[in-house]
Amino acid sequence: MYELHWGEIAALLTAVFWTVTALSFESAGKRVGSLSVNLIRLCMGLGFLSLYTWVSRGMLLPLDASLHAWIWLSLSGLVGFVLGDLFLFQAFVLIGSRISMLIMAAVPPLTAILGLVWMGERLTATNILGMTLTLTGIVMVLYHRNGAAGSINRKPALMGIVLAFAGAFGQALGLVLSKFGMGDYNPFAATQIRGIAGIAGFIVLFFPLRAWDRVRRAVGNSGAMKRIALGAFFGPFLGVSFSLWAVQYTKTGVAATIMACVPVLIIPPSILLFKEKVSIPEMIGAVVAVGGVGIMFV
Repeated sequence: MYELHWGEIAALLTAVFWTVTALSFESAGKRVGSLSVNLIRLCMGLGFLSLYTWVSRGMLLPLDASLHAWIWLSLSGLVGFVLGDLFLFQAFVLIGSRISMLIMAAVPPLTAILGLVWMGERLTATNILGMTLTLTGIVMVLYHRNGAAGSINRKPALMGIVLAFAGAFGQALGLVLSKFGMGDYNPFAATQIRGIAGIAGFIVLFFPLRAWDRVRRAVGNSGAMKRIALGAFFGPFLGVSFSLWAVQYTKTGVAATIMACVPVLIIPPSILLFKEKVSIPEMIGAVVAVGGVGIMFV
């Protein structure tokens, strides 16, 4: 009888949700800045999560979570939502989004290594083949998106590369900590804990960064708020929750690889909505990535 790959299915849905989120947050970030978007999206996402868990579990907050879950999921929220994103956004400034995202393609192998070291997760030959093909396709798409890699100013390049790798490590570690802390606990309630920790971390950071004026201006921008609300629904609510569901049912490295397919999935809406042209290498990369994902379902 054919086995349903619930973890892989959840990871693929996560990538779809994050594609919507990426388009929404990119548009909102251009209007009000990424720092404000980060805090507001987590607050909105926590609101969506609380309403859902109130209806589905009879609890607004995850009061039934163990101390183990609170500790490790909170660390996951701080590492993944706060530090990982801050490092990545600063890397965008120093070396650009395209090269930063190329480096972020290291998240799946880093996740697989951390999963092996931390929880003893071992990948099969099929897993490795699928991950290799998928990552190859993703890198092809990212490399050729907006042109081939060009020169970088030498002074900020090293720090930007270090920060991008720090962001990748933060994302990978956040996913592994989530699986370790969550166990068989409800993924939506687990995401609430991560969101609460992320909000607390951003609140602490916003005082020395003097970012509260930017948040107030963002809240007053109705166009940006609509986009943030859409992104929060598909990101911190559905996307992050399904990502935790994915790592509950499959290996973290496999889940991370499938979830990393956003640059591939974003191609069709980019063509349809923004009339962007897609190069032949991008199309080949997309086909290779999809083929790799298909192998992981075998």
